[in-house]
Amino acid sequence: MDLSDLSAAAIAREIGAGRLSAREITEATLARVDAVEPQVGSYLSVLHEIARETAARVDERIRGGETLPLAGVPLAVKDNMCLRGTRTTCASKILESWVAPYTATAVARMLEAGCVPIGKSNCDEFAMGSSCENSALGVTRNPYDLSRVPGGSSGGSAAAVAAYEAAIGLGSDTGGSIREPGAFCNLVGFKPTYGRVSRYGLVAFASSLDQIGPLARSVEDAALAYDVMAGHDPMDATSIDRPVEAAAGALPTDLRGLRIGLVREFETKGSGTELDAIYRRAYNDLEKLGAVLVDVSLPTADYGVATYYLIAPAECSSNLARFHGVRYGLRVDAPDVRAMYDRTRAAGFGPEVKRRILIGTYALSSGYYDAYYVRAQKARTLIARDFAEAFAACDAIACPAASCPAFEFNAKSDPYSMYLMDYYTIPMALAGLPALSVPCGWATPEGGEVPMPVGLQLCAPLFAERLLLGAAHAYEQATQHARARKPAIAQLEARS
Repeated sequence: MDLSDLSAAAIAREIGAGRLSAREITEATLARVDAVEPQVGSYLSVLHEIARETAARVDERIRGGETLPLAGVPLAVKDNMCLRGTRTTCASKILESWVAPYTATAVARMLEAGCVPIGKSNCDEFAMGSSCENSALGVTRNPYDLSRVPGGSSGGSAAAVAAYEAAIGLGSDTGGSIREPGAFCNLVGFKPTYGRVSRYGLVAFASSLDQIGPLARSVEDAALAYDVMAGHDPMDATSIDRPVEAAAGALPTDLRGLRIGLVREFETKGSGTELDAIYRRAYNDLEKLGAVLVDVSLPTADYGVATYYLIAPAECSSNLARFHGVRYGLRVDAPDVRAMYDRTRAAGFGPEVKRRILIGTYALSSGYYDAYYVRAQKARTLIARDFAEAFAACDAIACPAASCPAFEFNAKSDPYSMYLMDYYTIPMALAGLPALSVPCGWATPEGGEVPMPVGLQLCAPLFAERLLLGAAHAYEQATQHARARKPAIAQLEARS
């Protein structure tokens, strides 16, 4: 039995029953990491000793009679989340040597549930990107084709789970940064309702949009992680104080009676014949499972990208003002404080982060605030209103998770084409809605030879995570797209 190939649910069951130990799973996972990391590059830090110490404590707790929902489950933590005693770099030179003095609430809850932290995973710098190419500290490759990107910004966590270097990865989603890498890496990438999972200990990019969620190889595993992380946290002012409906124990196998909306504005014909056929087949599969397909409209969806790229950079400009070389992180000395600020930020921030800071600062500046930022917030309100009207006619929405499969490195070198990658995921983020990507097929990308994963995005009303995960589970179990192929890196290792 390949221990690193087990699902999170299976690992927890086996360890809880005493048939396996957390130590065995951890050692198998660390061996896997050592074997494939030189090719994949999922992690910025591999936590060998912390993982072994945590596994020993999990085994001790199990022997003491505790029931842990994620006992011994190997965990990849995106490196914009604090884990006490480890580097938390945000994949940026400005925080390259910063060691977190505390642990993020979401991470702490996963550890309390029995997870073992394997490493801190790579990402786009400060979570700003759609491909994981903006990291200043490392290159992460898609396990299904090492010449292609894993998606971003949570590309390291996605690659770690896809390459069997972890069973669950934690990511953060601001405009699609969990869902898109989920689609690119043949995973379930789940963004809960904004405020449902605590942001305490998550280094902020855009505070009104950032949300932590899981990447996993199955909906059941994603639901287990969600059940552990969700819930009110007094340390986070945006955390919602509302009871959480457990999802993992109530996952249906059909969609009878569920109304699923197909968005008129999200027509897939322009995506190419192969992708259009994949999505039409996915919609037909939903219908075969008992769902009633309903035509719905999101008239303001086309404004999503423009709205997001005013609001998110504006919040980024405010949040990243704290990185100036005085309190923590990189410091480049200079004759005066202003020059020190300038030199530190010039050396510490990468091109994409600087670009977004400039956009955001401009949008917030005197004379432009009303014309840009305020109008973007009004557009955001209209987008949320359109979703509310759509959900009056349906229970969930189905649409693409990305406009194309994973692309080759440097294929989208201009910012505009990269920003359009988030076209399908941004509207849900602006409305704060729960959404996920679930594998729905395989397509051969332009110029490629290896078929790459394609993701179906499902979206539900606020706090309807249980319904959303249930719909995704029924579709996943009926279609089994995720199991059609293992990643190239696994096949290469098996031959060696």
